[in-house]
Amino acid sequence: MTEFPDHRGWAVFFILIASFTDFLDGYLARKRHEVTDLGKVIDPLADKVGIGIVAVCLLLTGDIPLWYFVVVLARDALIFLGGVYINRRKGIVPQSNMAGKIAVNVIALALLLSVLRVHSLEVVRICTIWLSILFMIISVVIYAKRLFIGRTVVLRG
Repeated sequence: MTEFPDHRGWAVFFILIASFTDFLDGYLARKRHEVTDLGKVIDPLADKVGIGIVAVCLLLTGDIPLWYFVVVLARDALIFLGGVYINRRKGIVPQSNMAGKIAVNVIALALLLSVLRVHSLEVVRICTIWLSILFMIISVVIYAKRLFIGRTVVLRG
């Protein structure tokens, strides 16, 4: 990978802009009562794609371990496939859960700290990685309960 001046600073800038616009989009959709089934699919999918792209880059530069990359992508794939299954089986789009939203934000923070690569923040970065693992596990358990017990909460928008 060819480096260019301030590449990590630019990466942080774009991650922060993407995070802010994602938050603003969700906030405005809820506030204006414009939540749609399409939006409930596209927004988390865009989050997964964005996180996946950053994670691939960080894996290639050696800034995150392979096991963390695999866990993040496996969780996202499981949730996406479970959502497709529920949609096809029951004709509804499942709502994300709070643990999943927290997991995405903690993953984003872990990736952001990995991009920054600041030595004095290394302990914080490692703690954030493990905290994201905890929230990923919790969210997958909640999604699995919805899938197997059938208690899918649906947002009507």
